[in-house]
Amino acid sequence: MQSSNPVLNRSSAFAPGQGQAYPGAAPYGQPGAYGYGGTGMPPNQYQGAPAASRPMTMDDVIVKTAMTLGVVTLFGALAWWFVPKTLVTPLFLAGALAAFAIAMVLSFSRKINPALVMVYAAAEGVFLGIGSKFIAAWTGAGTGIVVQAVLATLVTTALTLATYKYFQIKVTPRFTKMVVLATMGFAGVIVINLIASLFGFNSGIGGFGAMGLLFAAIGAGLAVFNLILDFDMIEQGVRHGAPQSEAWRAAFGLTVTLVWLYWNILRILAILRGGD
Repeated sequence: MQSSNPVLNRSSAFAPGQGQAYPGAAPYGQPGAYGYGGTGMPPNQYQGAPAASRPMTMDDVIVKTAMTLGVVTLFGALAWWFVPKTLVTPLFLAGALAAFAIAMVLSFSRKINPALVMVYAAAEGVFLGIGSKFIAAWTGAGTGIVVQAVLATLVTTALTLATYKYFQIKVTPRFTKMVVLATMGFAGVIVINLIASLFGFNSGIGGFGAMGLLFAAIGAGLAVFNLILDFDMIEQGVRHGAPQSEAWRAAFGLTVTLVWLYWNILRILAILRGGD
């Protein structure tokens, strides 16, 4: 099975069934019945992280995710406070397009680039900072609604992780396929709606009405399911000795999902509250 997050799919470190075979690797940990995730190569062919690199740990993922989210937060704050009104729209669009383009490059890269991850985080921060300020002004709630959205994102993430661990959720191929197809379908609708809006068609999907609320709720729900898939893939990577460098890929993947979750929660709160 593979994560619906394309970031984690590009590396064999997060791809069950690949035997985790790195050339010149030193044995690490205990493999499953048949290699990574219980399939693939027999146990005696299992290999861990390359000899020149220690295996990835959960602490590595946590630290690098904190660093990436820290950059998102920093640039979001800078955009919120220092972007002049005349540059709000162009920088908002530039941040969104830059974040999307860099995310695509990183998602399809076999080798993760930490510097590019930080550039992505900065661009995402500019987008979120300006977008959050717009929503805060529209609702008249100021920074309060942003704080609520951040707290709701943290609580949702913690509850998702706790549920995944406490109930020992098994991520089956069928569950993964359903989440992947639903996520792709949702993304397709958003892209089509964006293109249609350029020709003057307004479906309300990206707005602050009933349709916008529905799609924001669906987006938040899909983000939660993607978190479960990503938790599972990261746990497998740690268990089976993925190289330390893959912690950056895991951090990037989690950041993409968490940003998606935050944005949808912020929209939900804004729609429920209504504008001034």
